[in-house]
Amino acid sequence: MSWFEALILGVLQGLTEFLPVSSSGHLEIGQALLGTASEDNLMFTVLLHVATVCSTLVILWKEVWRLLKGTFTTTKWNEEKDYVAKILVSMIPVFIVGMFFKDEVENFFGSGLLIVGICLLITACLLCLSEVLTKRRGGDGHEVSYIDSIIIGCAQAIAVLPGLSRSGTTIATGLLCGVKKESVAQFSFLMVLIPILGESFLNLLDILKGEVIFQSIGIVPAVVGFVAAFVTGCAACKWMLGIVRRGRLTWFALYCAVAGVFAIAYELIK
Repeated sequence: MSWFEALILGVLQGLTEFLPVSSSGHLEIGQALLGTASEDNLMFTVLLHVATVCSTLVILWKEVWRLLKGTFTTTKWNEEKDYVAKILVSMIPVFIVGMFFKDEVENFFGSGLLIVGICLLITACLLCLSEVLTKRRGGDGHEVSYIDSIIIGCAQAIAVLPGLSRSGTTIATGLLCGVKKESVAQFSFLMVLIPILGESFLNLLDILKGEVIFQSIGIVPAVVGFVAAFVTGCAACKWMLGIVRRGRLTWFALYCAVAGVFAIAYELIK
């Protein structure tokens, strides 16, 4: 992989991690078009996800600091502890998938763009449905409850499939549950921090030893990809928070539909 290819993939990851268009699906499409798809790129994908986690920490640092401070500086049950507990509850479904179905999920990656295209079409339908029903319901909605958190967590677990947008699926699911727009967006971005960091920790030794990413991809492409994903991720995270508040997800649904059709057509005619 060249540094320029890593730059393109890093930008793709940074922009699409927070926008409801599936970062994993776009990475699969990007790697297929660039001819860089391989099993070794799994670690590169993990590295890019770490970069976007760092983007979340930068953009939402005030909220993250408030939660950490409220959780660890007092023994009393408070609003911050309650919020962190909801995030932990939301992690249960993705933990189950990671523990018992990791190999099955990884088989979907690098297996072609047909699954990616189908999942992008599902994302498009989900985004449209959430916006239509939210407008029809009206009102401001409510804060995330424990029931909401487990439902949104199930959506996140399903969204491990390439092409099924994690942010789009979790935000749309939260809106369908009646959660406030600004609340569900923030919850969606914060709930992914621990799972991504946990997965990254499990792969840390491989990265440090250089057995995968640095030998097969190179240090320069790895650094370029990380920086590109981080910078564009910061911009996309901030932008997406504003978009969800305004409730304009239709254009993303249309984009996912077009991208899904392209991915399916490319797989069938290549």
